[in-house]
Amino acid sequence: MEHEAIMPGTAEISALVQRIDRPIVLVGMMGVGKSTIGRKLASLLHLAFVDADDAIEEAAHMTISDMFELYGEASFRDGERRVIARLIGEAGEKPKVIATGGGAFCNPETRALILDRAITIWLDSDVDVLVERVGRKDNRPLLRNGDPHEILARLRSEREQFYAEAPIRVKSGNVPHAHALAQVVKEIDAWL
Repeated sequence: MEHEAIMPGTAEISALVQRIDRPIVLVGMMGVGKSTIGRKLASLLHLAFVDADDAIEEAAHMTISDMFELYGEASFRDGERRVIARLIGEAGEKPKVIATGGGAFCNPETRALILDRAITIWLDSDVDVLVERVGRKDNRPLLRNGDPHEILARLRSEREQFYAEAPIRVKSGNVPHAHALAQVVKEIDAWL
């Protein structure tokens, strides 16, 4: 059970970091905790953290909501793919932790790149937990026109087949992020 994961000690963390030879990429639905857990994971492993959505907004000099509104989702996904490829492909750098947007891993090219060149972790959660988390903000373009629970349930159903391709899956439920973080560390160690 994921709630029983105990955080490894300093020596175990140091040994794990020595074995990490590529970026760690977190995929999953909006609101699952990719950015929050990603920041904590990066801090724990002494790695840099990058939120792909922030990098996309920086590269485009506009918000993701504005990109969706002005150019549409297809154009946004193309830019997202290019930014993620750049983040993953920065050779010679120390590995980093990258949190992706909820739909990024659904793009076949983006998914193939991440699976081939990163440690890929699907953070998963029940729809009710996602609704509670994303309901706190109004910055989710895909949730603006309709019932958030229905939209999230549909998106999760559509995307689950893609997320399931990630070799590591960790449930992030209504528990402190420390539980999911400990499970992520445990799963990376087992996968490597």
